[in-house]
Amino acid sequence: MFLDINGARTFIATGGQPLRPDLPFVVLVHGAGLDHSVWALQSRWFAHHGRNVVAVDLPGHGRSAGAPLASIAAMAHWMPALFAALGIETAGLIGHSMGTLVALETAARHPSRVRALGLVSAATAMPVHPDLLAAAADNRHEAIEMLSIWGLGFTAGLGGSPAPGMWMMGGAETVWERAAPGVLHADLFACDAYRNGPAAAAAIACPTAIVQGSRDMMTPLRGATDLAKSIPGAKLSVLDGAGHMLLTERPDEVLAALAAV
Repeated sequence: MFLDINGARTFIATGGQPLRPDLPFVVLVHGAGLDHSVWALQSRWFAHHGRNVVAVDLPGHGRSAGAPLASIAAMAHWMPALFAALGIETAGLIGHSMGTLVALETAARHPSRVRALGLVSAATAMPVHPDLLAAAADNRHEAIEMLSIWGLGFTAGLGGSPAPGMWMMGGAETVWERAAPGVLHADLFACDAYRNGPAAAAAIACPTAIVQGSRDMMTPLRGATDLAKSIPGAKLSVLDGAGHMLLTERPDEVLAALAAV
């Protein structure tokens, strides 16, 4: 369905169920250059287990209009406008990769609006390799190739999809290839420039679940470990052998770790 947010047409997926005012909301925020479709399994499960699901396409992504927002701070500032368009005060907030920075910053800036956090492939900082930034700035396919190689774990590189007949690496590349020119670079630049992660993490007071792959080359495990130590009571689940793209690599285990959000 579409919402009007700050004058721009914004798409949200609801997991195949209509939104109901008597159920709690879960908002799902995708990673750099991606869109709502990465949450296909998780959104449907939550929607059929007592939650209102909002898997959002951030501005300029997927089916949403407008230009991509220029910084993590700008994305966090945009989130209350999404809540207002939905007519809600609070929600559980779940992010993947760049989406975890958005979720962290939103919860730190608006603690009364976020009842719980789920952070998948997370860290307080996400520096981006200069070669990747340069390729994305030129809209070269090499940027997508780097992301798929660095982002997927060893088993995914061999095939190993939990869904029979599916190709994880090709599927991931297809989502990035759908992004409009400039979107991936804008997101990667926002991640690389973000510096408020440690302060945001220290301000979090809500229940927090962190899910991390042990072989994540984009946000290595030590970053998630430090993040978990910074948030009182945070629960860290480590998926052995998995990489950065956990939503496709280990969908069931990610869902199990996030089920309480």
